[in-house]
Parts: sequence; C-alpha cells; structure tokens
Amino acid sequence: MESKHYYEVNLQWNSATQGTLSSPVIKNTIEVVTPPEFPKGIKEKWTPEHLFVAAVNSCLMSTFLLVADNSNCHFKQFDCKATGTIEKVDGQFSVTEILLQPHIIIPPTQTESKVLKVLEMSEKACAIAHSIKTKITVEAIVEVGI
Repeated sequence: MESKHYYEVNLQWNSATQGTLSSPVIKNTIEVVTPPEFPKGIKEKWTPEHLFVAAVNSCLMSTFLLVADNSNCHFKQFDCKATGTIEKVDGQFSVTEILLQPHIIIPPTQTESKVLKVLEMSEKACAIAHSIKTKITVEAIVEVGI
C-alpha cells in the first residue's frame, strides 16, 4: 500500500444555498446545502456539518472492519450513531465534539474485551480523527447475540 493517497471531490453550485458533490471515481452524487440553522438554510438535506460527522463515523467503521479482520475478531453486526456538537468558540462556529456510539453484536464465541480492544485500536488508527482538532468521544455498547 502506498504511503500517499488522493481523493478528488468536486463541487458544483446549483442555486441559492445548494450544490452537488461529485468525484470522478464515484457514480453517485450528493446534494449539499446550508444548514437550516443558518440564513437561507434548507431542512432535510445533507449539510457540510452532516458530512463532517459522517466522515468521522464512517472512518471509524472502515478502520474497525480492517482491524477486526486482521485481528480475527468476529462480530455479527456493527452500527454507529454519531452526533456532532457545534458551538460558538471565540466568536466562530466550530464542531467542538463528535460523540460516536458504536453498537456491536458479537457471537457467543467472541469476547467483549477483544472487541473493545479492536475498537480502541481502530480509534487510534482512524485517519480522519487524526486530521481534526474536534474532540471525539466513543461510547460503545457490545452485546452477545445468538
């Protein structure tokens, strides 16, 4: 694996406070808008803030999947709720915290301690989390499924 990677994302302004994100290597596009809390914001659409929180959330998941596979750690289900908090800090809005709440269901043959260790390793290896100053808190729930 190379030590340097590039991810091209293009943005095309559509109208008012709306644009479309695309990439030359991805078939689907994403419409992105100004959040409804801000002037001329739009409800029920993806915003930069949603995408920021989603980047941290999806990075944790993809890193967990890789680390779990390399650690022979088995699980039946992984889902994760992520909540980003935006506050005014020194007169500027900033994403001050992202709370990640992974819910992992494991088979009876897997130990909770191993899954939590894999999750901890995943947190430490997450490239997106390492690239931001936002505080990231992880509150995991691990359950044994049948």
